[in-house]
Amino acid sequence: MNVTRLLMRTALAGLIALSANVMARAEAPSVVVSVKPLHAIAAAVMAGVAMPRLLVKGFASPHNYALRPSDAAALNDADVVVWIGENFELFLSKPLDALAGKARVVTLNEMIGDGEDPHLWLDPDHAREIARRVGDALSDLDPDNRDRYALNEAGFSKRLEELDEALRKILAPIVDMPYLVFHDAYGAFERRYGLAMVGAVTINPIQKPGVKRVAAIRQTIRETGARCLFGEPQFTPALLGTLIEGSAARIAILDPLGATLAPGPETYFTLMRNLAGDLRDCLTAN
Repeated sequence: MNVTRLLMRTALAGLIALSANVMARAEAPSVVVSVKPLHAIAAAVMAGVAMPRLLVKGFASPHNYALRPSDAAALNDADVVVWIGENFELFLSKPLDALAGKARVVTLNEMIGDGEDPHLWLDPDHAREIARRVGDALSDLDPDNRDRYALNEAGFSKRLEELDEALRKILAPIVDMPYLVFHDAYGAFERRYGLAMVGAVTINPIQKPGVKRVAAIRQTIRETGARCLFGEPQFTPALLGTLIEGSAARIAILDPLGATLAPGPETYFTLMRNLAGDLRDCLTAN
């Protein structure tokens, strides 16, 4: 009887250990992503496995974001952190070292090499590279789901080809039409699609432009006949109205971060189509 009980206990302990081992292997890496467009790309790669955690939500801006206690906890538990770099998410520079020391940090500025323009995701080719980098990190940490990540990445890449073709069609009528933006955030998008941005009010949206800069922008609007001056959901100061006074330009909104969009794997595609559509609608309006 004692022998039987011992064997049963040993077998039960073995089953418990095996179950725990299987659960440990099945648990997906904990992924934390700085901003919504990058989160959308990571979510597409992780589809069917898990959902990454997003830090900067809603109308918040990475330029002046302050970490919350829940964000700090997420970084502390993270296996992977995806961000552009300290020139974009300055709020993450010190916390990454202090809180996410054990995490694999995917720093996209270093990997893609476009440090002067941190809004990398606005070029579909960059989005493809971001997906590949995220997929590589996940596959290394979670080999049980490597095939799933690879399949998701391939599907995402295929959809990027379709998106690129659609964006070119949307933007074709406005490639020569001059416009200005409040925040110099669209270089990757403009270079890819040959758009005619003729000026930005500021490079850093949290720094108010000086008198000389305001005068220069007003002159640019007059000389180029710019049709639109675009603000953003996070940054549309009253100053924009002053800048277009006496001109035919109108004020509209561009949203490079998807402030009004729900986080998820579809967000990247919606964001990019909205961006192209909003540019076209303002520039072609009568």
